[in-house]
Amino acid sequence: MALDRDTVVRTALAVLDEVGLDALTLRRIAASLDVQAPALYWHFKNKQELVDEMATRVLRSATEVPEAEWAGLDWRGVARRNGHGLRRALLAHRDGARMVAGTHLTDTSAYASMERTLAIFTAAGFSLSAAITALTTVYHFTVGFVIEEQAVQPRPGERDPSYDVATRAARMDAGATPLAVAAGEELFSDFDRRYQAGLDVIVRGLDR
Repeated sequence: MALDRDTVVRTALAVLDEVGLDALTLRRIAASLDVQAPALYWHFKNKQELVDEMATRVLRSATEVPEAEWAGLDWRGVARRNGHGLRRALLAHRDGARMVAGTHLTDTSAYASMERTLAIFTAAGFSLSAAITALTTVYHFTVGFVIEEQAVQPRPGERDPSYDVATRAARMDAGATPLAVAAGEELFSDFDRRYQAGLDVIVRGLDR
């Protein structure tokens, strides 16, 4: 197998899905490629540079939207589409949100989508500053939400036992904190509905 940047990134994402971000190492990635770790340094000078490339690949998948999906969208529709598209992309990989948080884009592919989105917002009456605030609020909410979601459910069908609602309730004083006890079921389940509700709060706030 020819070893190039694309092959390394695809393999690194597959290893991420297997072991998670904390256990992701250049040595593990190299072993999956059947090469020695120093071979990766021909393509990436360190792990962070590779993670930046991995994150860029994930974010690119969130912004590559078919032309038909833009048709008829006002700024509200764009905000919602951006949020849901980003969440899907992050959830596609184990620890996807943690990996993406704080990384740097390694190419300019996302800027065309950003330009189009900002144009829709400014045409609707937002100043450029207000449009950026709107979009980054959706972005930050989505990344933060998915970090917490993936802590509870690292992969589809998996659940971290640390977030067992009954175990949590047993540690609490139900007499003194009945609402906090009852909140457990809401906090650690039904993520699709809760994400939609949170995104709606942001959009309604922007609308006002």
